[in-house]
Amino acid sequence: MSLENQQIADLSCETPRHVAIIMDGNGRWAKLQGKMRVFGHRAGVKSVRKAVSFAANHQFDALTLYAFSSENWNRPVQEVSALMELFVRALDSEVKSLHKHNVRLRIIGDVSRFSSRLQERIRRSETLTENNDGLTLNIAANYGGRWDIIQGVKKLATQVEAGTLRPEHITEEALSAAVCMSELAPVDLVIRTGGEHRISNFLLWQIAYAELYFTDVLWPDFDENIFEGALNAFAQRERRFGGTIPIGANAS
Repeated sequence: MSLENQQIADLSCETPRHVAIIMDGNGRWAKLQGKMRVFGHRAGVKSVRKAVSFAANHQFDALTLYAFSSENWNRPVQEVSALMELFVRALDSEVKSLHKHNVRLRIIGDVSRFSSRLQERIRRSETLTENNDGLTLNIAANYGGRWDIIQGVKKLATQVEAGTLRPEHITEEALSAAVCMSELAPVDLVIRTGGEHRISNFLLWQIAYAELYFTDVLWPDFDENIFEGALNAFAQRERRFGGTIPIGANAS
């Protein structure tokens, strides 16, 4: 079986191997409580714990969470500062538990814009968990799908300039190997909470054949039952990957 066919076969399982979540609705949830937006972000950390536990218990290969997009810098300065501090505290408080449960933590995105304090926390957390072989937890922070593709193209351009890659050898496979999470199983399922029906510049390359699941539930209210509902919906989908026959079905 070719690598491409093997990847498609892997993607055809009823249970997803790699789930990505756009965690939306923290601010609106806080507003409904009559509180500031940061209160919703703090409440959302509890839902992150639930999602990680659920993914580990269901033996996913990877869970990718969209925590902070490259466009989120345009939010009010006070909210961004609070988010950065929450990120630091979450790393400090959660990483030991992740390590204990054999979870490998990775931060994907352009971390160079973060404070040196936060960058050090990220390095320390990733180093602590790098040899774990259970669930891989990817936190997308200062991440954008277009940025990801551009940085991948720059890697290939550098190889061309160095003479180690010929332009005619630039393929989908080559670019796939240059973007974030290239070593992981492809994203099978994207869940977005909060009622919006858009991708918001998230994993544009990696979710080409992913199934999409949208729920009106705001992120702080996301729990195991909602996650289970998304998996049930995923199991009912017919995944064709550009073909006319669902993967695994026999042609008549």
